[in-house]
This record gives sequence, C-alpha cells and structure tokens, in this order.
Amino acid sequence: MKKKKVLSVFLATALIASTLAGCGAKSGETQSTDATGSNTDNTAAATEAPADASAEKVTLSVLAGQSTTDAGIEDMIDEALAKKYPNITLEWECVDWGNDFQPKMQQYMQSGLPDIMIGKAQDVKTYASQGILGAIDSTYTDRVLDAANTNVTIDGKVYGVVYNALYQGVYYNKDMFEENGWTIPKTQEDLQKIIDACKEKGITPFASHMADTWSIGNVTMQFAMNDVFNKTPDWGDQFRAGQSSFSDSKDFQTAYSYNKLIYDNTFKDTFSIEQTDCDSRIVSGEAAMKVSGSWSIQNFLDINPEFNFGIFPFPNQTGDSKLIFEPNITIMTNASSEYQDAINCVLDVLTGDKELAVEIYDYTKTAAMLKDVTPTFTNPSQEDIDAYAAKGQIVDVTLGNNQLVWGGFQEENAKDIAAWLQGDETFEQALKASDDRADASSAQ
Repeated sequence: MKKKKVLSVFLATALIASTLAGCGAKSGETQSTDATGSNTDNTAAATEAPADASAEKVTLSVLAGQSTTDAGIEDMIDEALAKKYPNITLEWECVDWGNDFQPKMQQYMQSGLPDIMIGKAQDVKTYASQGILGAIDSTYTDRVLDAANTNVTIDGKVYGVVYNALYQGVYYNKDMFEENGWTIPKTQEDLQKIIDACKEKGITPFASHMADTWSIGNVTMQFAMNDVFNKTPDWGDQFRAGQSSFSDSKDFQTAYSYNKLIYDNTFKDTFSIEQTDCDSRIVSGEAAMKVSGSWSIQNFLDINPEFNFGIFPFPNQTGDSKLIFEPNITIMTNASSEYQDAINCVLDVLTGDKELAVEIYDYTKTAAMLKDVTPTFTNPSQEDIDAYAAKGQIVDVTLGNNQLVWGGFQEENAKDIAAWLQGDETFEQALKASDDRADASSAQ
C-alpha cells in the first residue's frame, strides 16, 4: 500500500470542547437549521462527551462501496482511528460500488443497516429521502468545502460527508499532442481531425475497456451532461412525466451514439480487456486519448510516474462542453444506530485528521473536499483542471446522477448499449429498453 500554536488557553479549550461535542452527539437528538442552513443541535447532551466514552468498547459495522481507486484506504482509516479512539473498531464490508453497493443497501434495508455507509454523493438523495440516514452535525460538515455540501443537503440538513472528488473528461497524452501539433478539440469536427491523424500514424485514437460495463455507463453520462443536461437541466424529470423519451430525444440519441464513435476508434479487443490493461496501453503510447475519470490517474502513475497527461471535456455538438466534476467518497450514517457517539468519533477522525486525509488523497490520486487540505501527489492534469475552473467550465455530474440514478437504470442502460455495439440489439431496441425502465430511473 502507498502511503499532525496554540493562540491562547481560551482557543485551546474551545477546540477541545468542539471535538467532544461532536463525539458526544446522541442518536435521536433533534436538529434544526440556522439562518445559513447549518445544522444546530437543540439538546445540551450534544455539548459534552458521554461518560466513560474512552473506556467503552464499540464495534461499528461499515458498508463501503468502493471505486477502483479506494481499496486499501480502510487500513489507513483503521490506523488513524486506533490512535485517537482505540476503543472503537470498524468492521468493514468492502464491495464494488458500481455492481454491489445498491443491492447490498436494499438487502440491509430489510435486515438492518450498518452503522456507517460509504458511497457516492448521489446515494444521499436515494436513501435520505427514505428517512434512513442520520443528519450530519455541523461540527463535521463545516470542515468540508461549502460546494461539496450542496448536493447532500436536503431540507436544510446535510446527510453525507463528501470526502473527495473526481474529474471526468478525455485524458490525453500531452507529449503526443505536442509532438504532432494537435490542439485541444472543442467541436466534433476538431475531434475527428485528431482521430484521422492518429489513424494515419498507426495510433489507436481511444483507449477503452468496454468489458467493464460500468465504464460504458460512466462515459454515457459524461456525454449526456454536455449534450443533454447542460441544455435541459430537468430532462430526467421531463422523462418521467412523459414529456421526453430516449426514443424521441435527439440529444440523448447523440449521447448514446458517441459510444459508437469510441467503439469504432479503439482497440479491437475492447470487450476483452479491463481497466489496468487499458490504462497501460495509453501510457505506453498505443493510444492517444481515453474518456475516463480521475480513477485512471492511479494506474497512469503506477505504470509510469513520468507519464505526462492532461484532460479536456469530450466535445459536444455545440462546442461548449464543460469538464465534469463528481463528488466521490461520501460518508453516510444510520439514523437508527445505537452507537451515534462512536459514529461521531469516526467522523471526527475522517474530517479532522489532515495527515490521514493527505495520505488518502495521495493514494487515491483524487481532489480534496476537506478545507485546508492539499494533496501532495503530482497531477499533470491539474493545470488543465485549474484552467477550466477559472473559466467556469466545470459542471457537477450529480445533476444528472440525481435525475437518472445509477443502480437499476444507468447500469442497465449500459448493458443494452454494449449489446447494441456488439450487434445483439439494434440502436432502437437499446433506446426503447431505456424508456421501458423509466420507473427505475428515480431515487424516489
């Protein structure tokens, strides 16, 4: 595995009191919101630590839906927790977020939820609306960037701690682009010129691993964000209201058809290779670009720490694509857990231990969502990210994911897209299949 000036006695005392307040919050305490929308506790119990908290042995169950970057961070968290709260032990169940997290949640909703659940920001809307998630105390949410709290806030209460973020778009070989005089494409015509130039030189235009159906689903939402949701922000709501459909929407058909553009310009064995092999091919220079997300950075730099790569938005039909931002690791809590004190202590470590945060960010190669924490790993694409951010050309994919949920909808659509690309379904059949599962498209 890859791998903490006191200004016055008053300030030090206040800091200690704040920490104890967070760890002392009781399950079932009522909360209200102040004028700014922050959570405020209404009970005095939340301002003091539980009696003998340091001596009480507690084991908390954790369901962790992990992205490909995340395996191993549980050991880092265990180590940091043991240093500050040795009485608390975490019992981890780590599963693949894309394939297994939603089924596990459905199972546990019948038998009893774990104390802590780690998913993505889009999961908050799915489960908070069912009344099973606990509101997170402002002690911890105040340590997170304000923008990260926006999409996990419902009726003024925050139901998830957004820990890190991914960026999505087209990763490209900077050296290859510079050597060939290729400029960053903004339109489909620009992109086609680079595809043609790659083929002339015997370079595969796109690296892709369609054996991983989740990858098809992910890039399809990337395409939809810039060709559908940036034009019609409530498209998913219109879809469920019968005002639009995949079969009738030219914009969504365009988003689906981009998969064919990738398929026609990628490896012949794209339905046989998985992510690591695919990433190694773009690093070695066999391919020029890859539609992906920050999860690929870990592989890129493991394979070649000197690999020089950038990122740009996949060009849409109108030439105004934005780079995509995705809140990733999001910590949620069980509203009915009898161990709320211990849960708050875990949140205290996760949001307050900056050394742990940097270790996790550097390991996962992701962007920090905690305030005043900066990863130390070298990210060659950061210059591009900063440039798009400065121009306001970044969009939060939670907009699309909240309207068209992953579990039971996007992932199923991806299977039909794969079947279409391989000739087992027609394009029209794939579109109709998406229409037929409209009832599964909403978190409500």
